[in-house]
Amino acid sequence: MFCPFCSANDTKVIDSRLVANGDQVRRRECVKCGERFTTFETAELVLPRLIKQDGHRQPFDEDKLRAGMQRALEKRPVSVEKLEEAIARIKHKLRATGEREVPSLKVGELVMNELHKLDEVAYIRFASVYRRFQDLKEFRAEIERISNEPKAE
Repeated sequence: MFCPFCSANDTKVIDSRLVANGDQVRRRECVKCGERFTTFETAELVLPRLIKQDGHRQPFDEDKLRAGMQRALEKRPVSVEKLEEAIARIKHKLRATGEREVPSLKVGELVMNELHKLDEVAYIRFASVYRRFQDLKEFRAEIERISNEPKAE
């Protein structure tokens, strides 16, 4: 770790502690100039690339995921914290596959599952676009389907 004050590359860890989410905060001291500074260490976990329906591959884009879910949740009584928790669960499930690439359809299904738990109106909004509902009959069928099943936890 380079010293942010003198750019020396010889620093030592004085103190280290875990933060709530498992990241580490470390106090460091530069051996050359004696200045102290704090660093934050977090594991870099790579998400799998997405295989689109047309076969091309693209990196996972958390911002795109968030934007799609926010559109579905627009003007719905769901807190930002609940949305972020849902996004974290989706990312965790994608990492847990252990795969380097996953079909984009897998992400869509994970999003629908999380939206179904958060807000049924948002779920229907997302499903109508994702599943390309063609008419009112398809909307009714999906609404009846979710009305007749126990809410997923």
